[in-house]
Amino acid sequence: MHGYTAEKDAFLKRLRRIEGQVRGLQRMVENDEYCIDVLTQISAATKALQAVSLGLLDEHLKHCVAEAVAEGGEVAEEKLAEATAAITRLVRS
Repeated sequence: MHGYTAEKDAFLKRLRRIEGQVRGLQRMVENDEYCIDVLTQISAATKALQAVSLGLLDEHLKHCVAEAVAEGGEVAEEKLAEATAAITRLVRS
């Protein structure tokens, strides 16, 4: 069981909404909409994906990492390194 399982439906709802936003972006480009309007919608979709990412990261830290740290040892070190790498990727994006 993953840490986000309790919030799975909420994450899926958000991702479906983002999927709709991306389809809307495709239509905007197909219809030659104004560049700034397309960029504004891209920004909104990006922020929505970032919110999902942060939510998943929060759940990961609360559950997977916290459990590993409580157990200690090599598993804890691996989970902390994994979380650090994920945070680094999110900050760079």
